[in-house]
Amino acid sequence: MENRQTNFFKSKDFIDDIKQIKKEIEIDTFEKIENQKDLNLGLYGWYSICPSKELKKNKPFYFSLFDEPLLLYRDENKKVRCIKNICPHRGASFYGCSITNGEITCPYHGARFSSEGNCQNLNRITCTHIVDNNYDNYAKRIHLSQYKTLEKNNYIYVYFSRYSQTDLNIIKEEHSIINHELINNGFPEKDYAYEEVLIDFRCDWSRIIENHLDILHIFWVHGDTIPDKDVNKDVLVSFNQKIEINKKYIESIYFYKSDPKKEFIRIKYIPPGRILIYKGNPANCRYVQVLDHIPLGHNKARVIVRHYRKFLKNKFLINLLLFKETQKKIFYKIFNEDYMILKTQTYNHKSGLIKKDDIKLLGEDRMINYFWKWYKKSEDKDQPWKFNKINNNLNVYDEIILKYPPEVKRFEVINNLNIIRKTCIRYVAPLLFLMLII
Repeated sequence: MENRQTNFFKSKDFIDDIKQIKKEIEIDTFEKIENQKDLNLGLYGWYSICPSKELKKNKPFYFSLFDEPLLLYRDENKKVRCIKNICPHRGASFYGCSITNGEITCPYHGARFSSEGNCQNLNRITCTHIVDNNYDNYAKRIHLSQYKTLEKNNYIYVYFSRYSQTDLNIIKEEHSIINHELINNGFPEKDYAYEEVLIDFRCDWSRIIENHLDILHIFWVHGDTIPDKDVNKDVLVSFNQKIEINKKYIESIYFYKSDPKKEFIRIKYIPPGRILIYKGNPANCRYVQVLDHIPLGHNKARVIVRHYRKFLKNKFLINLLLFKETQKKIFYKIFNEDYMILKTQTYNHKSGLIKKDDIKLLGEDRMINYFWKWYKKSEDKDQPWKFNKINNNLNVYDEIILKYPPEVKRFEVINNLNIIRKTCIRYVAPLLFLMLII
């Protein structure tokens, strides 16, 4: 009996079975290790929608996410609310609504909504009455559909989930806001001053993220705009990359090939829409650029750019040197330089003219490659464009949502006029005064 068992354990079939089991265990273990390196999949999560100062008192702020019409306002407790821009009475938009003491009134039939309505559930926004007071019993059963919001560091964030809800307690957060916060990425926000601009693009959201993850184009496209002698089209530079991927972010550190210890820049992508660009260890970093990408809808996207800095924080000097206006001028110029490229890429992409075999990514495009793999998997998983199937040609919200497209030069012109006006006030006027005295 013992010899028979020994012979069985030495048999070819048994050894082959053991090898197969071992191989399966190794493959399974390898896949688990690889998956641990991947970003968490999903396009649902926290999006920075606008700076706090954009939300004016008793004024709605209209926007959209993946073509779903939404608006922000402050309720009677000054809390920011994000609601679907659809009145549950007859399905009309709140465009043209009034907001009084935090109570929002639909312009169609006068339905008034408050978070201190009859239900006394502050996570709901309840109709207090509609048409006239005889409809109180009907009204108190009507609630607005919402998404979670958070106001932090002068940003207003919205947690975009699979569906909006009338009760915010139902919405479960799969991804934490902690990943977005600068302090949790090594940057104590209180140590920095910043300038910011908002720009809207009539092009694909994912293409704008790709553009901001691309380090190579800045030499060619922005070489004459960025005030850095080492960044221009006459300087051909190659880089080595050190890439870290985990559940929370992808980060790439670029080193000069000619000087492998010398760092050029770092780029960190934090899904679904935030990018940090900086140089060196965050603890010692003198500046960090924060770019928030908002997918307004089909070929509509917004970018909030903040340039945080530890230098030149004195308000008097900032005003004297017109630093804020000069920074904005550079931002506008850079986005104008990118815009035609982004629009043509979007056209080629959406028209099906770009096939997989048509794109030949370089070794220095590794971060872009990782992003596209994550994005396509996330899009397949979440299918966020559910409101986009029928309404591609019904651009009824474009005028009230899009504020800063680069082809509309109004904000750039206003900034340039501010530079001229303030230059006159600060320099020309005192000079003329001195001449008169002399």
